[in-house]
Amino acid sequence: MARRTDRERGALRLDPRLIIGIVLIAGSTAGVWALVSGFDDSIEVYVARDTITAGSAVEAGDLAVESVRIGASAEHYLLADADLGDGLVATRTVAGGEFVPRSAVDEADRTGLSVVVVPSRGPVPKGLSAGDRIDVWSAKAADRGAFEPPKVLISDAEIAGIVESEGMVQSTSVSVELLVPREKVAALLEALAAGDAIDLVAARSAVG
Repeated sequence: MARRTDRERGALRLDPRLIIGIVLIAGSTAGVWALVSGFDDSIEVYVARDTITAGSAVEAGDLAVESVRIGASAEHYLLADADLGDGLVATRTVAGGEFVPRSAVDEADRTGLSVVVVPSRGPVPKGLSAGDRIDVWSAKAADRGAFEPPKVLISDAEIAGIVESEGMVQSTSVSVELLVPREKVAALLEALAAGDAIDLVAARSAVG
C-alpha cells in the first residue's frame, strides 16, 4: 500500500456536497429574512397613558407611542405621525393603555358635557375611578333638618376624577368630578346650593 505523503496528509479536502449545503442554507436564511421583512407592516400608533375622559383636552403628554401590527385597521386609529395641532378633545372616554381611535378625538368639544364637582356625603364606592359611571341621588331639604324621599337626579354620569382633601380634622372629605349633560347642570347646582342631600351610587354599568 502506498504511503500518504506529509503534503497529502496536511491538505484539507472539502466535499462538494458540503459546500452546496452551506450555500443552500445561506440562501434559505436570506430568503426567509427577506420574506419576513416584506410582511412586517408594523406601524406606530398613539396609546393613552392614563384614562382620558370625554371632553378632556388630549395633548402629546397624554399619549405614548407603540409599534403594532393591525393591518387594514390602521385607518381607524390615531397614528403617531398625525399632527395634533394645538391639541384635540376626547369625544368619548379612552381607557389607559388603549389605542386611541380616530373617532374618539375631535378638534372641538362637541360632547355636550360639563364638569361639576360634587361633594360626597359618605365614602365613594370602592373601586371607582375616572371613566366609571354613577347615579346621582338627591333628597330635597325639608323643615327642621328633614329630607324628602330621594330620587335620581342624574343617571349614569361619568366620573372625570376623584379629589380627596384632608382638612384640619382627622377626616378626609371626598369630592367627585362628574361629567354632566349641560341641560342637567342647573338642576344639580340648584340642589347643591339648597343643601339637598346628595348621594353617589355606583351605576349598574360600573358594577362588575
